[in-house]
Amino acid sequence: MIVVDIALGVLALALLPALWRIAVGPTDADRALSADHVFFVFLAVAGLLAVRLQDSVFLDVVLVGTLVGFLATVTLARLVDRGRS
Repeated sequence: MIVVDIALGVLALALLPALWRIAVGPTDADRALSADHVFFVFLAVAGLLAVRLQDSVFLDVVLVGTLVGFLATVTLARLVDRGRS
């Protein structure tokens, strides 16, 4: 389980630049991409917790979250593209 713990730590470190980009991103596209990154890191953490805790409920969260994340990505892309026109 030490590998899962290390992976959770790496994912926590991966959130820091993304949160910084959300706070000070120069464009809306930067902020949208970083928000998408943060959401999918959250899903990766939920998947790793499913492995760490040996509980399959987290995998349901990952499945539903992936579908919601895809729809959110498409919506954010349309909003960012609309802002350019």
